Amino acid sequence: MSISALNDIKKGKALDIDGQPCLVVAAQFVRMQQRKPVMQTKLKNLLTGKTVEINFHPGDLPVEADLTHRQAGYLYADDHQAYFMNSETYDQFGLDREQIGEAIGYLKEGAEVDAMYFNDAPVAVAIPNKVELRVVTTIDGAKCDTAQGRVTKPATLETGIDVNVPLFIKEGDLIRINTETGDYTERVND
Repeated sequence: MSISALNDIKKGKALDIDGQPCLVVAAQFVRMQQRKPVMQTKLKNLLTGKTVEINFHPGDLPVEADLTHRQAGYLYADDHQAYFMNSETYDQFGLDREQIGEAIGYLKEGAEVDAMYFNDAPVAVAIPNKVELRVVTTIDGAKCDTAQGRVTKPATLETGIDVNVPLFIKEGDLIRINTETGDYTERVND
């Protein structure tokens, strides 16, 4: 199905570029003086994991990629791939770590993800916007960085990623993290 207007190209939409599915990572409509409007986009190729920048002009209306979505559970990762299991068929599949990118740091065993399929083959996963992870290590509040009004301290989470958290967070706390920004959002009562 073809996109009807440049305004329909938005972050999160999947486009078919030269027969390959690409996810719109960023899109900005630019209208310069005495020139035709342009949609500047940053696209992530779901097969290779590479990011490209493409400008679409009013006559360039790309085709939407034919992706199907299925629920899957995260199993584990090794040095090269992350492994998932389709929740309906129990088929297991692996994706290269480059395809998943930084999202791997927010996944713990059993986490539910949205698996995207192109031509009946898994090509990518979308993780929830917010995840709950446990703090494994952090420092005392008195030893934190308070420069420029930031009253935070570093913390390492159960998946191995590091985030800045408020002073009252201690080891063992369950916290909610925004996966788009990598920022702490709130402490979760468990």
